[in-house]
Amino acid sequence: MTWSEGALAFVVGVVVSVATAPVGVSGAVFLLPVQVSVFGVPSPAVTPTNLLYNVVAGPGALLRHARRGGLGGPLTTLLLRGTVPGVVIGAAVRVFAVPGPTVFRAFVAVLLLPLGTWLCVRTLRPAPPRPRRPLSARAVQGLALAVGTAGGVYGIGGGSLLGPVLVGRGMPVAEVAPAALASTFVTSAVGAGTFALLSLTAGGAVAPDWPLGLACGAGGLVGGYLGAHLQPRLPERFLRLLLGTLAAGVGAVYAVQAVV
Repeated sequence: MTWSEGALAFVVGVVVSVATAPVGVSGAVFLLPVQVSVFGVPSPAVTPTNLLYNVVAGPGALLRHARRGGLGGPLTTLLLRGTVPGVVIGAAVRVFAVPGPTVFRAFVAVLLLPLGTWLCVRTLRPAPPRPRRPLSARAVQGLALAVGTAGGVYGIGGGSLLGPVLVGRGMPVAEVAPAALASTFVTSAVGAGTFALLSLTAGGAVAPDWPLGLACGAGGLVGGYLGAHLQPRLPERFLRLLLGTLAAGVGAVYAVQAVV
């Protein structure tokens, strides 16, 4: 990697994390197409490279949330119980089964595009208040398992999928964001370690692109700290709109890629 590429990777990491950390999204879902299209990272090495980004970038935002006492709650525990075993399963699937990207892009588009649009509409035009049954602990853990598996296969931050679903069910962004980021960090560390072990026995480009992952992650470390610092200063309405816009935007991008 040249110095200019390293600088570009750092800047991309900063920008993505500043925009996504306030709502509990790591930004890896945005980095995936950048790594493939701009930096030419081969498959499946792009997955552990994304996980490496999450590991390096995560502590910045988590430090800010920890200082405010936002970590260690029951939601964080539930998410970790599902995402940690899920990422191990997903890593094995990625290396040995190598599913095509089209199915994943279609899945993300079908989930995030309508969910993000609905979240924006409901924020701008809230429905009359009515009692809403929250997700059960078993449902949250099952959702986390599915998201962890997807994270292991494609190296995306679980918060990009978990955040809109949980917020859409009525949970406040201030509660969801630190739990989603903590889940993403721990899951990514486990996933990166799993890929490192699998690279000892599997052929092909399985190991991460270390220079790129570290450069993006360093930018994400700075951007995540700044983004988490901004979160309590931003109104809940704005945060819900930001999360909905990010979800719908990612869904639209992947919908186009799945069709083309």
